[in-house]
Amino acid sequence: APSRALPEPAPRSPVDGAGRRARLRGIAAHKLLEHLPPLAPAERPPAARRLLRSTSLDEGEREALARAMIALVADPAFAALFAPDALAEAPISAVVGGRVITGQIDRLLVREREVIALDYKTGRAPPEDESAVPEAYRAQMESYRTALAAVFPDRTITCGLLFVDAPRLIWLSPGG
Repeated sequence: APSRALPEPAPRSPVDGAGRRARLRGIAAHKLLEHLPPLAPAERPPAARRLLRSTSLDEGEREALARAMIALVADPAFAALFAPDALAEAPISAVVGGRVITGQIDRLLVREREVIALDYKTGRAPPEDESAVPEAYRAQMESYRTALAAVFPDRTITCGLLFVDAPRLIWLSPGG
């Protein structure tokens, strides 16, 4: 499982208040980024409120998160990634060199000549650039790249990390 290939950078402690809130916020952000993109812009605010109603975030946190994720999905810089033909929470499985790689890609866009895999990172400070991306994230995405190359051998595989709290998108070089 690529997301468990190496230990991740330490998030905030899940037992302290701030760490627990960050974890809940991250889970809720993933849920919104899965369900909001296919909706028409006018449908997103009420849908976000419905999706967040069952969380233990307080009303202010829910509203702020809803606004942030709606803005992220609507941002022209990320439009292709949230296009109707992009898949949310896409399972991947491949056998490469006798090794089984399985995982779930937060956002997957399959095009005629390219496949784009995107993983969301929440509750963590985004690195300034690719050179500062933690090794665990690099290993995770390189495993996804390897699995996707086995499934789509005739296409270029592009991987990126979307740090949703910033938001900041960092594309990762192959093997890097």
